[in-house]
Amino acid sequence: MEDFDIVKMYWDRDEDAIYHTDRKYNRYCSGIAYSILFNAEDTKECVNETWLKAWQTIPPQRPEKLGPYLGKITRNLALNIYEKLTAQKRGGRHVDVVLDELSEVIGEQSDVEKYIDEKVLTELIAKFLRQQNEIARKVFVRRYWYMSSTREIARSYGLTDSNVKVMLKRTREKLKEYLVGEGYEL
Repeated sequence: MEDFDIVKMYWDRDEDAIYHTDRKYNRYCSGIAYSILFNAEDTKECVNETWLKAWQTIPPQRPEKLGPYLGKITRNLALNIYEKLTAQKRGGRHVDVVLDELSEVIGEQSDVEKYIDEKVLTELIAKFLRQQNEIARKVFVRRYWYMSSTREIARSYGLTDSNVKVMLKRTREKLKEYLVGEGYEL
């Protein structure tokens, strides 16, 4: 079923929209949630919350591309769940490492979650990424949007873990220079 048809079902308040959303996007959204939560039960809960949030927000929203819309909801919910789960005990989890890497560029870790969704920063990062070569762009997005491990990224693109780490470091450095050049205050 096409996204347009599924969105129309949401607008018509047809509960089958959730069935078709789950059928088409469960694997995609589960992948996003699992890369943040690393727990099957929490992932399932997050994806179910995504369907509920979609039901609550469509309408008034009318996403042209349902996949990215659901992906963003899933990612935000997963980060919220992750924050709740780790509120008592901070430390060395995968998401903390990824957010720490980004904090070198855009501010302290507590600021990362606050600023990551700001329209201006999002547009600057998107513009920056369009200027990068395809592999650097894909590696960056896999790491900082999907929060994939460097090992997973290396496997996907036929690189070594070390290659990925160096590429990410260089891309973060370029991004920092770019943001400063565009007047973004770090």
